[in-house]
Amino acid sequence: MSGTARIIVTPMASRLTTSLREAPATVPGLAAVALFVIWATDQAGYPLTHWAPGALVVLALFALALATIGLRLGEIPAPVRIALGSLAAYTALSFLSILWARVAADAWEGADRTLLYLLVFALFACWPQNGRAAASLLAAWVLAMVGLAAFVALHASAASSTSLPRLFAFGRLAYPTGYANANAALWLMACWPAFLLARSAWLPWGLRGALAGGTVLLADVALLGQSRGALYATPVMLVLVFALVPRRARTFALLIPVAAGIGATAPAVLRVGDRLSHGEVVAGRLHTAVAAMFIAAAVVGLAVALAAAGEQRRLLSAPALGRLRRAVSVCAIATLIGLLGGGWAAAGDPLARLRHGWDTFKSVKGYEANGSGNRLTSGLGSNRYDFYRVALDQFVAHPIAGIGADNFQQQYLRHGRSDETPHYPHSVELRTLTETGLVGSAVALTGLAAALVAGSRASRARHARDALAPDVAVAALGGFAYWLVHGSLDWFWEFAGLGAPAFALLGLACALAPRAAAPPPGRGLLSMGRGAAARRARPLGRGLGLAAAVAAAAFAAASLVAPWLSQLEIESAARVWPRAPREAYARLLDAADLNPLSDEAYLVAGGIALRFGDLSLADRRFSQALARSPDDAYATLERGAIASARGRQDAAVRLLGRAARLQPRDRLTKRALALARSGQRVSVAELNRAILSQAQQLR
Repeated sequence: MSGTARIIVTPMASRLTTSLREAPATVPGLAAVALFVIWATDQAGYPLTHWAPGALVVLALFALALATIGLRLGEIPAPVRIALGSLAAYTALSFLSILWARVAADAWEGADRTLLYLLVFALFACWPQNGRAAASLLAAWVLAMVGLAAFVALHASAASSTSLPRLFAFGRLAYPTGYANANAALWLMACWPAFLLARSAWLPWGLRGALAGGTVLLADVALLGQSRGALYATPVMLVLVFALVPRRARTFALLIPVAAGIGATAPAVLRVGDRLSHGEVVAGRLHTAVAAMFIAAAVVGLAVALAAAGEQRRLLSAPALGRLRRAVSVCAIATLIGLLGGGWAAAGDPLARLRHGWDTFKSVKGYEANGSGNRLTSGLGSNRYDFYRVALDQFVAHPIAGIGADNFQQQYLRHGRSDETPHYPHSVELRTLTETGLVGSAVALTGLAAALVAGSRASRARHARDALAPDVAVAALGGFAYWLVHGSLDWFWEFAGLGAPAFALLGLACALAPRAAAPPPGRGLLSMGRGAAARRARPLGRGLGLAAAVAAAAFAAASLVAPWLSQLEIESAARVWPRAPREAYARLLDAADLNPLSDEAYLVAGGIALRFGDLSLADRRFSQALARSPDDAYATLERGAIASARGRQDAAVRLLGRAARLQPRDRLTKRALALARSGQRVSVAELNRAILSQAQQLR
C-alpha cells in the first residue's frame, strides 16, 4: 500500500473505531439490519416461520447488548423512556387480549409480533448514538435495499414469459413480498431515508451521489407495483418534509434532479402492464423500463455526486451561495405554483374528482367501480370502505379494550358485505382502535408522541462535534413516517419486514436525541451517607433487576418458540401426508401440543382425513378445532357436511345453519344448507372440491 493510501485509510479507520467505541450498540444494530434485509428478500417476513426465529435473534442481540454494554435507565432521555414504557404496556395489553379474543391463537401471534417491535425499538433506542455510527447503520440498510431493488429489476427483466406471472400480479410487481402494495412500501421506506440523507453536507460526496441515484431506482421499482396508497402517501410526505424539515432550499435543490430522473422513467414504467390484456406484462416494455431506470439512476447519482464534490471543495463564494439559495427558493415557489396549476388543469373540476373518488371508494362494487383508465387514476374502488365500516362497528361494540389482537377476520366474515376475507383492517390506526380499544390507542399514541418528541429534538439539535446527527435523525424519521402514512391505508403492521425496520428507524432517531450529562458526585456528610446506603442497597437491587430481566427474556423466548415450532410441524406434516399419513398425524398432534391455543393443526388433520375418506377421524379433529376456536366457519361447515353424509340430518342442519351465520355470504355454505334442509345428503368430496376451486379463484 502506498504512503498516500495509508494516510487516507488510517484516519478513516480511526474515526470509525472512535465512533464504534462511543456507540457500541452499532454492532448489534448492524446484525439487526442484516436480518431486515433477509426478511425483505422473501415475503417481507410475513410468515410466522420467518419472523419468529428473527425475533429470537433480536432478543439475543438485545440481551447481548445489555450484558456487554450495560444500561442505565436514568441516562435515557425522558421521552424515550416514556416511549419504551408505552410500547411495553401496549405489548402487555396485546398479550392480555388473549383472554377475551374469540381466536386466542391469532391474538397470541399478534402479541408476539408486537413484542418483536418492542425489542427492535429498544435495541436501537436504549443506547446513545453519534452521527457517524448512526449514518453507517442507516446507509448500510438503504444501500442494501438499493442493491436488492437492482437485483429484483434485473431478475424481472431476465425472467421468461412463463416466469413473469409469478413475479407480477395483474401487471403489478409483487415480488419479493407477494403483495404489490407491500412491495411498493418496501422500496419507498428506504427511498425517503436515501433522499433525506443525500441532503447532508457532512457525508462524502460519493456516498451522497449513490444515495441520490438509489432514490431514483427505489422509486422506479416501487412504481412497478402501481400502488394507489403509495401515490397518495407521496404528496403527504412531501408536505411533511417541506413543512417540518429545516433547510428547505437544500431539500428542493436535491429534489430537482431526483424528480427529473423519476419523471423521465415513469411513462416507461407505467406502460409495463397491458391493461387491454388484464394487466399482462409485456416483456419488451419491461426491458425498456428497467434499462431506463438504471440509466436515470446513474445520471442522477453522477450529477448529485459532482455537485456535492463542488460544495465540499467550496467552489462558490459565500455571496454566490446566498444568491444560489435565493434562486432555488424562487424556483421552488414557481414550481409549486406550476404544479398546482398543472394539477388543476389535469384533474379538471376538483370537486367532481373528489366526488368521483368518494363514490368509487364507497361503492359496493369494489374494484369494479373504477374506470378503465390507468389504475392509479381510475378511481378509489376497493373493499376498504367495507373493511373500515366493520372495524369501526367492532370498536363501537368493544370500545374499552377491543376485540383482541389480530381478531378481525371472523368479525368481517360475519358482518362484511364483500367476498373478500381480510385477516386485518388494512389500517394501522383502525387496527389499534378496533383490536385494543381506547386503552390501547391511548397507550400507543402516548408512546408515538414521546418517540416523535425525542426524534424531533435529535433532528433540531446542533452540535459542534456532531453536525451529522440531525441529518441522520431527519432521514430515519422520514422512513418511519412513510411506513405510518402508507400503513394508514394498508396492513403493513403484519409484515415484520416492514414494521421492524420502521421501529428501528424510529429508535435510531431517538438514540440521537441529546442526553443530559451524568450528575456530579455528591459532596458533604449527607451525600456521603446517602452514597453509603446506595452502595449497600445496590447488590440487592441489581440482583432483583437481573432476576426480572432473566424472567422476562425466558417468557419472551418461550412465547416466540412455541408457535414457531408448532407451525414448522404443521408445514412438515403438509409435505409428508401423501406418502406417510401416520407420520403426518403424529406431527400434527405434536403441533397441537406446542400451541395449545391454535386450531390449525386439527384443521389440517381433519382435511387429510377427508382426503383418505376417514369421516370419523375428520369429524373428531374438526370437533377438537372448534373446542379451541368455536367460531371457525370452515370446521363448522365440514362437520355439518359430515353429519349430512352420515344421514344425521338434524345435526347437519344445525351445524350448517351455524356455519351460514358465521359466513353469511359464502355461496357453498348456503348451498350445502339448502341441500340438508331439503332432506338431501351433502357430498363431502364434492364440497371440498368446490372449496378448493373457490380458493384458487380468489388468489
